[in-house]
Amino acid sequence: MFNRSKAQALALLAAVFVVGGAAGWGIDTWIHRPRPRGPDAFVNYLTGELKLDSLQRDSIRGVLIRHKPQMDSIWKDVHTRVDSLRHVMRGEIFTHLTEAQRTKYLQLVAEQAHQRGDSTRDTTHGGRN
Repeated sequence: MFNRSKAQALALLAAVFVVGGAAGWGIDTWIHRPRPRGPDAFVNYLTGELKLDSLQRDSIRGVLIRHKPQMDSIWKDVHTRVDSLRHVMRGEIFTHLTEAQRTKYLQLVAEQAHQRGDSTRDTTHGGRN
């Protein structure tokens, strides 16, 4: 029948299941949490590392905001150039693969683009048009 030791074992098993599920959910939430971006994120990082006072935080935030258009322009150029080279490389890699490998390669390329958050994924023909 159902004695006390079986009840305790069942309760322990249920507790381990609940704790494991909660831990898995918590870790997944922590890993996939939105990361702060922009000037405030960098100011917060520097504040933690350098113990900035409020005047320093405001001054540094001002520097970052003032130079943001220049940085955005540079990053846009760099990303365009990297994407162009990536497109060429994928096309060249694609020509060296078997049909089965090409299918898997396209899946890998799509997964990488998704992980990077690319909204302009080019996964057709290994990145070739």
